[in-house]
Amino acid sequence: MTERFGFTLKATDGKARTGVIHTPRGEIRTPAFMPVGTAATVKAMLPGSVRETGADILLGNTYHLMLRPGAERIARLGGLHRFMNWERPILTDSGGFQVMSLASLRKLTEEGVRFSSHIDGSKHMLSPERSMEIQKLLGSDIVMCFDECPALPATDEVVAKSMRLSMRWAQRSRDAFGDRPGHALFGIMQGGVTRDLREESAKALVEIGFDGYAVGGLAVGEGQEAMFDVLDYAPGFLPEDKPRYLMGVGKPDDIVGAVERGIDMMDCVLPSRSGRTGQAWTRRGQVNLRNARHQDDPRPLDEDCTCPACRGYSRAYLHHVLRAQEIIASMLLTWHNLHYYQELMQGLRDAIAEGRLAAFVAGFHAQRAGGDIGPL
Repeated sequence: MTERFGFTLKATDGKARTGVIHTPRGEIRTPAFMPVGTAATVKAMLPGSVRETGADILLGNTYHLMLRPGAERIARLGGLHRFMNWERPILTDSGGFQVMSLASLRKLTEEGVRFSSHIDGSKHMLSPERSMEIQKLLGSDIVMCFDECPALPATDEVVAKSMRLSMRWAQRSRDAFGDRPGHALFGIMQGGVTRDLREESAKALVEIGFDGYAVGGLAVGEGQEAMFDVLDYAPGFLPEDKPRYLMGVGKPDDIVGAVERGIDMMDCVLPSRSGRTGQAWTRRGQVNLRNARHQDDPRPLDEDCTCPACRGYSRAYLHHVLRAQEIIASMLLTWHNLHYYQELMQGLRDAIAEGRLAAFVAGFHAQRAGGDIGPL
């Protein structure tokens, strides 16, 4: 255990990296996938079950928690870790992305964003200073600076204006965060899909100085090819001795491609959201358990998986409880998806450490290309 935040890079394979982020609440093995606990819970999972999948860190959502139950209330109750019974590291986003999605309910100024709650219409102000205050009240181990995330596609003029506002907000976030040993503040690179703007953003952030750096503003409508084009160069603008976090990504092939390009951390609601809608992620790609072809299939979802859904239940049962709208369906499929994601991350870490990432990635794509085969 350490009393301060730090990052140790252990091995590289091409641009890909594996290492350890050190925090007072425990180590985070990288590349890392962070399950999303939007409202202080990973939906359909107990915290201990999330840990059993292999997760080292969770993500909480500043916007949702400030509205309900409220950051001040969580602080009075002992902080977010105690509140949700998760004693390992927590990263909280700044609230900027959620506010972006409320375009019809917000007013953006240099000061910050005034918006109406999607819950009850109440009025709120979110600024860099208020975002830092909320995340401190929550007790986040990794705090994200407040930024604006424009939806893509957008003109370079719009993206540049937004990015420069985010860089001014990054400086204000840094000033408001102050000196908090054991807690980290990450800056967020913006700039859309334009190389010069990405480089300008990275230089501004490095000059301010952060404990880690995120690549923001991707996975917002630009498509995988455009995202990978940005990731071919953007991580290289950031310091090698700091963690690099790609926000809001993604599908398994997005994750593999991002790791190949030098990303250390990722988060996405996809594995838990998919679990609640009958979608499973496996070595052979995505499987829709609602499909009638599963109703008489006695096989497990994935013969090589050791999660509870695959160890104890057939595809026929999973199909049945989904169609019957039983809660156990969301529980089992979410557990499976999170287990698969964490197994994928461990495979990537091992492959990078052993210098065989190219072979691992080739096998990953080849197995998915074969598709999900039916019962023999």
